[in-house]
Amino acid sequence: MSETSTTLIHHPYKPPAGFDAIPPGVYKASTIAFPSVAALRSRDWKHKTGYTYGLHGTPTTFTLEERIATLEGGKHCTLVPSGLAAVVLVGMALLKAGDELLIPDNAYGPNKTFAQGELAGWGITHRFYDAMNPADLAAKLGPKTRLVWLEAPGSITLEFPDMPALVAAVKAHKNAHPAGIVTALDNTWGAGLAFNAFDLGLDISVQALTKYPSGGADVLMGSVVTRDEALHHLVHFCHMRVGYGIGGNDAELVLRGLNSMALRYAAQDAATRELAAWLAGRPQIATVLHPALPGSPGHETWKRDCAGAACLMSAVFKPEFSPERVDRFCDSLKLFKLGYSWAGPMSLCAPYDIPALRTTPWPHKGGLVRFSVGLEAVADLQADIAQALEKA
Repeated sequence: MSETSTTLIHHPYKPPAGFDAIPPGVYKASTIAFPSVAALRSRDWKHKTGYTYGLHGTPTTFTLEERIATLEGGKHCTLVPSGLAAVVLVGMALLKAGDELLIPDNAYGPNKTFAQGELAGWGITHRFYDAMNPADLAAKLGPKTRLVWLEAPGSITLEFPDMPALVAAVKAHKNAHPAGIVTALDNTWGAGLAFNAFDLGLDISVQALTKYPSGGADVLMGSVVTRDEALHHLVHFCHMRVGYGIGGNDAELVLRGLNSMALRYAAQDAATRELAAWLAGRPQIATVLHPALPGSPGHETWKRDCAGAACLMSAVFKPEFSPERVDRFCDSLKLFKLGYSWAGPMSLCAPYDIPALRTTPWPHKGGLVRFSVGLEAVADLQADIAQALEKA
C-alpha cells in the first residue's frame, strides 16, 4: 500500500512539452518544487523572474498581472483577494504613524471607514475633501499628507471630478513643500477602458476586478497597478508580508472575463445611457446622476477625459416620495435585483441615504436609488422600472 501511494505521489511521468491552447493554463500551488538547493536559494520572487511559493505567484497569476497592467496602461500589477483589499494594501504599504491621507467625501464607503477605524488606530490621520473642488483639496494638503485618494466618478452619486486639476494641486503642494505624496485612484468604474489613469497623472490605479474584468458576479479580486518600480516594490513587499493571495481558479475566471470585457463594457454603457435619458423624463424623478447626461455633475469633465460611461446610474426621487415609497419602488422591481456590487450580467439596484454617508451637504431632498444595468434587453428593463414607479 505504501509503495503504491508513494509511486502515485512521485510518479515519473511528465506530459510532453509544446501544448498550446487559447486559455492560459491554470496552476494551483502552495508549494513550488525546486530542482536544487542552489535554485532554492537563488530564486528572486521580488522581480517575478522565478517561482518560490504560491503566495508569490504562479504562471497563471503572473499572466493575469501582466494583462491587467497592460489594460491599465501601467507596468506593474499586484493581485489581492478583493477590491477593498487593494485599497487597504495601498494604505498599509504607504502610510505610517504620524502621516495623513486625504479621501474624497463621495468615495467608496469602506475606504473611508478603513481610515476612520484601523488607520486611525495606527496613528494615521485623515481628512475628507470635496472632489469637485480642486481648491478644497489644495487647502487641505498639509506637511503630513502622504496619500491622496481620487475616485472617478464618486461612489453612488457619480459626480465626475477634474482629475488633472486634482493631481495638479498635489504636485503644486509638493513643489512648494517637497514631500513624498502619492496619488491613488479607485479606477473600478473606468476599468482601464474609459480613460488611462497614468496619462492623467495618477501614481497608482486600483480596481475591484470583481466588477468588469470578471463580469460574471462570481469571483472576488482586486489589483494595484503602477508605472513606477520603486512604488510597486513598496506595495508588493507589503503584499508579501501580510500574506495576501488569490487562487488559481479565481485567476482563471478573470482571465476568461477579460476576453469579453470591452464588449460588455460598451453594451452596458449604451444600455445605461438609454435608460438614464428615459428615466430623467419620468415625473417621479427629480434628477438622474450619470456622467454622460448633460447637467450631471462633472459632465463636461467626463466628456473631455473619457471614452465610456460604464453601467451605473443613480435616480433621485422628488421630495414628496417618502423613504417608504422609495423602498416600495425597489421592492416592486422584478428584473433589477436588490444587491450590492455591479458590472455582472444581472441588473441590480439599492437605495441609499446619502446625507448619512457624507460630511458635506447633499443638495437633494429626495431619496436616491443606484442602478447597475446588466445585459438584459433595454426594453425589458425600462418596462420593469415603469411598473415599479407606478406601484410606488
